Amino acid sequence: MSLEDSPARGRNYRRTEASRYLKDAYSLSYTPATLAKLACTGGGPSFYAGSRFPLYPQDGLDEWATAKIGPRVSSTSERRALAENAAA
Repeated sequence: MSLEDSPARGRNYRRTEASRYLKDAYSLSYTPATLAKLACTGGGPSFYAGSRFPLYPQDGLDEWATAKIGPRVSSTSERRALAENAAA
């Protein structure tokens, strides 16, 4: 593990705190149980699993949340065009 990937760099959250952070910072409602399921099935934010409790780094939560939200648009037609381009 490189120093850049070390959990000591930046703020790390346990699952309950990560859930709260996503709600407060991005208005995304993911319960700790949902984050636990995503940790098993995939598709959730990245986390460190070296201890008894998974730790979610803030930059990983930010990256995952912004990917979920998508880009800023000016109209619904622009949003639709972006979605169609992404699907193609």
